Amino acid sequence: MFSSSTKLDQRLQTIELILSDVDGVLTDGGIAYDNQGVEIKQFHVRDGLGIKLWQQAGHKFGVLTARNSHIVKVRAVELGIAIVRQGFSEKLPIALQIIEENHLKPENVCYIGDDLPDLPVIRAVGLGVAVANAVNEVRAAAHYTTKANGGQGAVREVIELILTQQKRWGELLANY
Repeated sequence: MFSSSTKLDQRLQTIELILSDVDGVLTDGGIAYDNQGVEIKQFHVRDGLGIKLWQQAGHKFGVLTARNSHIVKVRAVELGIAIVRQGFSEKLPIALQIIEENHLKPENVCYIGDDLPDLPVIRAVGLGVAVANAVNEVRAAAHYTTKANGGQGAVREVIELILTQQKRWGELLANY
């Protein structure tokens, strides 16, 4: 397990799984409903490509959210995300279960969050990340805070950061 003084570049080297909150991280945090009461969310296309590149590099990505939303399932299928856990207001127990199911250690996991329910997971994993517009407590607990706000490419920023440190970003760019 890493000590609190472990440098960021060392943390980045060991990451094999990224878990992300949805509302406020993969979206801007707004929740809209149409006239039929159907929930609408807006996702950033660069985050989606980043997730696909992360998976092409041989890594796993998952979402862990306190809310339940059909559109999250739709987006996960679209991006090939197999790890989808919804409806968990206490996120740490399910995060630890996901880590165990994937035969990893907490230090091999990055968690990206924005609000108080994310704090226990951010504190427990090897790389706790706060999006730029996260609440103060989350930014204070995180090992890294993105430059981008949630829903504005923050997940892509984290993926590029990790893959660059792992010397994998260049080979993925070669496909373009």
